[in-house]
Amino acid sequence: MKSIDTLTPCPCGNPAGYTQCCGPLHDGAAAATAAQLMRSRYSAYVLKREDYLLASWHASTRPASLRLAAQHPAPTWLGLEIRQHQQSDDDHATVEFIARYRLGGGRAQRQHETSRFVREAGRWYYLDGQLNS
Repeated sequence: MKSIDTLTPCPCGNPAGYTQCCGPLHDGAAAATAAQLMRSRYSAYVLKREDYLLASWHASTRPASLRLAAQHPAPTWLGLEIRQHQQSDDDHATVEFIARYRLGGGRAQRQHETSRFVREAGRWYYLDGQLNS
């Protein structure tokens, strides 16, 4: 797990800082919205918090492991843009986002995805995603 300077902006891009943004979620607080959960999951990828990623993934679609430590070359995450957040009812939402990253010394790449989220017992969970072109 990477350490983070709590005085710098949150990895998700929030200038308020990690301790005011994604940090509390990584420590167990519930996300208020699916978009907030999405931002915290992006930060967890940046910080290699596989424990948080798996815990915030719905049990019906959760893999056994993400093997983040085994990624070679490991991605360098460059930024997150939330394009759209739609909540269809109290317990279902989608978030369209673009995450930028670089592998090794290569060119920057984009992951453009529309993710589905579900809320159970007051907590949002990532369900699955569809890559967009």
